[in-house]
Amino acid sequence: MKGVVEETKKSLIAAIWFVFLTFPIMVMKVDTAENKIIFRWENIVYVAVAAFILSYLWRYFLERKERRGNTDEDSVIYRVLSNPKYSRPFYAAVLLFAVAFPWIFSTYQTNIMATALIYVMLGLGLNIVVGLAGLLDLGYVAFYAVGAYAYALLNYHFGLNFWEVLPIAGILAAIAGILLGFPVLRLRGDYLAIVTLGFGEIIRIVLENWDSFTFGPSGISGVPRPPLFGIKMNVNQSLIYIYYITLAFVIFTIFVVNRLQNSRLGRAWLALKEDDIACQAMGIDRVTAKLTAFALGATWAGFAGVIFAAKTTYVSPASFTFFESVVILSIVVLGGMGSIVGVILAALVMILLPEYLRAFSDYRMLIFALALVLVMVFKPEGLIPFRGGRFVYKKKGATEGGNE
Repeated sequence: MKGVVEETKKSLIAAIWFVFLTFPIMVMKVDTAENKIIFRWENIVYVAVAAFILSYLWRYFLERKERRGNTDEDSVIYRVLSNPKYSRPFYAAVLLFAVAFPWIFSTYQTNIMATALIYVMLGLGLNIVVGLAGLLDLGYVAFYAVGAYAYALLNYHFGLNFWEVLPIAGILAAIAGILLGFPVLRLRGDYLAIVTLGFGEIIRIVLENWDSFTFGPSGISGVPRPPLFGIKMNVNQSLIYIYYITLAFVIFTIFVVNRLQNSRLGRAWLALKEDDIACQAMGIDRVTAKLTAFALGATWAGFAGVIFAAKTTYVSPASFTFFESVVILSIVVLGGMGSIVGVILAALVMILLPEYLRAFSDYRMLIFALALVLVMVFKPEGLIPFRGGRFVYKKKGATEGGNE
């Protein structure tokens, strides 16, 4: 009984503080037409009740989380994904749904989903750099911009189409990744993040100010959509075609990243992520591992940039700001660093949730931010944590469970 009273008291204090902090926003409203302030006193009750309930639930779930500890391996999601008997039908159903999506939903929904799939590609590409190799990259959007502008400029000056530019953009983005990787070979942690952030801003500023080459802030319009054997398509048909191209690239990306995780290079990245010095002591070439991670991660961003330019038919520096790098990094962290399924789920949540919260236009970003905070507090390893690289060694005659 004493514990309940104490928790109630804490919730009441939190509710009072929250009412005090939100009073200017939730209660006071300025009427500029009549030059007066309107007080909405009923909002105090709503805010106080909501803050009291949320505060109580917050402490309850935190205490429950501490009692239960890490039980991800016993969760339904983990059991489904780790057992081929269940995971294969699940993946087949998801693939079937993705293929049928444009024929089930409207053009608007298809457009949103195509955008989400582009961010899935970006998230999986950054997952190589951050999730596997442990290199914190805050300028990843620069490679995205390289791919988009490669298509726009090569088409404008030389008339190259989507399929001709696609491999070129991937190569150019990989070269940009290597150019970024060389100066930061000795940097780790915050220092690496600052340098990559500066690299991303340099690319954006160059695109914004080199008017004679990139057309400056006005950008490049009229970027053609992907051709299909010379068949003329309307806007809706082109969108569906781009959706399937993006879906095919997502599947290809998943295949490549999964193979990389289980390869010798992937093991080198995981070792690099865990301990840089021990990695070198074991004879792993850190220079090759880091440059390969930057180059491969940048390649997928280049591909995604070409698809983005073809989808929107317009590119400008405003599409490649630091905020985009934050969104992509949030996808990797939210989904679970190194987790392919987690990154895909996080990309869909990060891109689709704000769109479907437009009905709450005044509060949708607040709800979105609150959802992110809740996930990171209660699932700090991500929505679906990465369980790769864990091996169990059992001695002959050892008890069940073995030794890790």
